[in-house]
Amino acid sequence: MAMDDAKLDFRHGKSRVRVGRVWREPGGRQFIVEWNVSISLLSDCVSSYTDDDNSNVVATDTIKNTVYVKAKEAVLPLSVEDFAILLGKHFTSYYSQVTAAIVHIVEKPWERISIDGQPHQHGFKLGSEKHTTEVTVNKSGDLQIISGIQGLAVLKTTQSGFEAFFRDKYTLLPDTRERILATEVTASWGYAYKALSSLPLEQWHFTEKYNNVKKALVDTFFGSPEVGVYSPSVQSTLYQMARTVLSRVPEVSSISLKMPNLHFIPANLSSKENPDVVKFGDDVYLPTDEPHGSIEATLSRIQSRL
Repeated sequence: MAMDDAKLDFRHGKSRVRVGRVWREPGGRQFIVEWNVSISLLSDCVSSYTDDDNSNVVATDTIKNTVYVKAKEAVLPLSVEDFAILLGKHFTSYYSQVTAAIVHIVEKPWERISIDGQPHQHGFKLGSEKHTTEVTVNKSGDLQIISGIQGLAVLKTTQSGFEAFFRDKYTLLPDTRERILATEVTASWGYAYKALSSLPLEQWHFTEKYNNVKKALVDTFFGSPEVGVYSPSVQSTLYQMARTVLSRVPEVSSISLKMPNLHFIPANLSSKENPDVVKFGDDVYLPTDEPHGSIEATLSRIQSRL
């Protein structure tokens, strides 16, 4: 029975639907994706909560089955964003009671291998960072696309420092202009497309933009191959990385970066008898990620460039 003095917000769906899809071209070249799909539906089924009436509920098993059906129907390879959009459009158009669909997908990084410099027709190896997306499609045709990268681990052995920071009686950290900078970047960015009607038609559009964002992040973190670029702090490097993404990829309206500072602590070992068992000379470190510094920020355009 419904309560007149309370407000009920609800959604339902299916999580961790794992699907692999292979496409085979006539010439022998093959493509594979492996996706972990989670779907939430906003729908007119309040009576299932309040009145034991399930007549408007799209069963979560049906949601799961739909993922495999739509993967089968996709006759051409497509990006993780395009598959999420396809699913969102289906649920909001096929079911009159569904007002919005939120589709979150994580793509496992299977990368085509090369043998003697030649790309293999059907051979792949598992990479590191993962491509993610979360697409919200409304019945009106409005949408939101947020894509991202998980687990982009990067490190440089020099051209990093941290000095002239605030000090008080609890501060022990010395200033330095020479340290290892290591982090595992988690990035998420919003696209400027706000309606299904505004989406580009190119097959690999979102894959291209994902690669452009990743290249912008990596290029800015490392700098030129010959001399690199100096990082006065993780904060400064994070900001420059975000600026480069917005500069290079006009389709991106905002980007959020999380960059934990994974420490490499200088190793100094000594005893009363031997004060220089290991004397640090920018060479031997103790790597540790617990505890680690936590730095994150979001950079957004004041006005979309699209």
